[in-house]
Amino acid sequence: MQGTVSQFDPAVRSGQLLTDEGMPLEFGADAVAEHIRHLRVGQRVFVETDGDTITSIKIWR
Repeated sequence: MQGTVSQFDPAVRSGQLLTDEGMPLEFGADAVAEHIRHLRVGQRVFVETDGDTITSIKIWR
């Protein structure tokens, strides 16, 4: 799945994104790949989910 970051708090490494289907999903620091130091609002990402829970976020390439 792909989405766009709509909120990100670098202090706690969590935030929210909108999927391409328009569904907002919250994510925690555990979902953000280790090599990602910062996400910006509007940034495209690859997302893996387990139902409605984001399990992994990787930067769009």
